[in-house]
Amino acid sequence: MADAEATMENEANEDPNEEELVEYEDNENQEEAPEDAAGAEIKGSYAGASTASFQDMLLKNELMSAIRDAGFEHPSEVQHNAIPAAMTGQDVICQAKSGMGKTAVFVLATLQQIDPKDGQVDTVVLVHTRELAFQIASEFTRFSKYLKSSNGVKIGVVYGGVPFEDDKTKLNKEKPHVLIGTPGRMMHLVREDVVDLTKVQRFIMDECDNILGELKMRRQLQEVFKATPKTKQVMLFSATISEETKKLCRKFTKNAEEIYVDDSKLTLHGLQQYFVKLSESEKNRKLNDLLDALEFNQVVIFVKSRQRAAQLNKLLRKCAFPSECVYGSLSQTERLAVYQKFKNFKCRILVSTDLFGRGVDIEKVNIVINYDMPDDSDKYLHRVGRAGRFGTKGLGISFVCTDEEETVLSTIQSRFEVKIEPLPNEVDTSTYMAS
Repeated sequence: MADAEATMENEANEDPNEEELVEYEDNENQEEAPEDAAGAEIKGSYAGASTASFQDMLLKNELMSAIRDAGFEHPSEVQHNAIPAAMTGQDVICQAKSGMGKTAVFVLATLQQIDPKDGQVDTVVLVHTRELAFQIASEFTRFSKYLKSSNGVKIGVVYGGVPFEDDKTKLNKEKPHVLIGTPGRMMHLVREDVVDLTKVQRFIMDECDNILGELKMRRQLQEVFKATPKTKQVMLFSATISEETKKLCRKFTKNAEEIYVDDSKLTLHGLQQYFVKLSESEKNRKLNDLLDALEFNQVVIFVKSRQRAAQLNKLLRKCAFPSECVYGSLSQTERLAVYQKFKNFKCRILVSTDLFGRGVDIEKVNIVINYDMPDDSDKYLHRVGRAGRFGTKGLGISFVCTDEEETVLSTIQSRFEVKIEPLPNEVDTSTYMAS
């Protein structure tokens, strides 16, 4: 069945002349925008400080109970700005900086509106990795727990790496109302008529820039999108949305509320950021010294390849640091086992490729080390965003070896208007550890 899925993915790429994007304008009943408006610059709202409470949003009592259980009192700035629009059914394009709770925006907005009907998929959520699909499914489960006692919201998650027949059996049995998955597997399920998306009310993409930026994934997404009704709510989210991606997002949405955080505000509150200038041969010794000297709850160490992840993990274990590592070519079972172990605080040191650099939320991570410097500022933002989640304190340290990496560091400082200082001999623990 893996071969069949691969064949389907190839088929999605066969016709280079295939229309690359679905547009709402395909709907002949859709009113066309006036020509002067079509050329005008579309300006989204820019999120400001929030003083409102979740209570002010008039959410269902069952959702408020789940929010209180999760320990949330006040919405973050992006939740304050995006949830009211999203819960009314309006299309949304939202750029929310890492760690500020964008997942809760679409989870709460969906659960506020959903009217689950037996055997019907109400909401589709597409993401680019299996770990993120698994995480979002957990969030839907967490916030819908009190709804189950009344009308029962069923959550399903699908992704490649699991035998297709297993997903088919599971979906036929469980018949979820909210279906979360990766584009390739979701496309396969649609083609094989395993899932019926003709009654879908909401279509959501998380880390949409990653999905839209990869042509194969974008075509898989398009096929799934076409299988849903033309009249539905579309919500698109990411920590970084380029001008080019904004144009693509607008092709999938209709009169969307656009909520952006200015690039200059994308630096993460409470996150201390430093760099270390050193040679490649000095990295291992410096990493050992840092792990010995720094206090941390959990730390993620980013490297540039799976080979380096495996090698560094082996070295750390030899040095008596009980680490785990994760990268794309691990089996699905292995990847989720590591994810669960780390999330449940049974492991404190994780070596990872950029697989873990986007969207995956581990609350106790307070230090990120770029053992290998990322090659662009977006990746840096996503990586260091694993620490200092939801406005808490954190520490980001980057190893810089080459002139090219120094250039990336300069770009990061210029784009985000942040000064990244050389790492001092001692770092005040109170600046990155919550008291």
